[in-house]
Amino acid sequence: MRPRLIVLLCGLASLPLSPSFGQDADVSGEQAFNNSCRTCHTVKDGDNRAGPNLHNIVGRKAGSVANFRYSEAMKSSDIVWDERTLLRFIEDPEAVVSGNGMKPYTGVRSAEDRAKIVAFLKSPGK
Repeated sequence: MRPRLIVLLCGLASLPLSPSFGQDADVSGEQAFNNSCRTCHTVKDGDNRAGPNLHNIVGRKAGSVANFRYSEAMKSSDIVWDERTLLRFIEDPEAVVSGNGMKPYTGVRSAEDRAKIVAFLKSPGK
């Protein structure tokens, strides 16, 4: 029995450790958000930076965060953010709201990363 235990322990020791091991699947969405969005945005309510905070963005009217100076294009867009619109906007903001004020950001090309970001933004407390 002892040789089997040694083999099992050696096998476990050789498994790669990843930051998401034992954590919520939300980690990959947070990482995608951090890689593409965190320079200008946060998900903390009231914490506006170069871009408005994205706390509870799903269901919110575009251009409506208090104390943030939006472009006229964003304020007058009449968009209410839903999953589909966020996916399109994250891919190509200029195609969704021309003159949105997010230059030099040009979008996230990876459909997988866009989906992870939106899932992260939709998660409770974000």
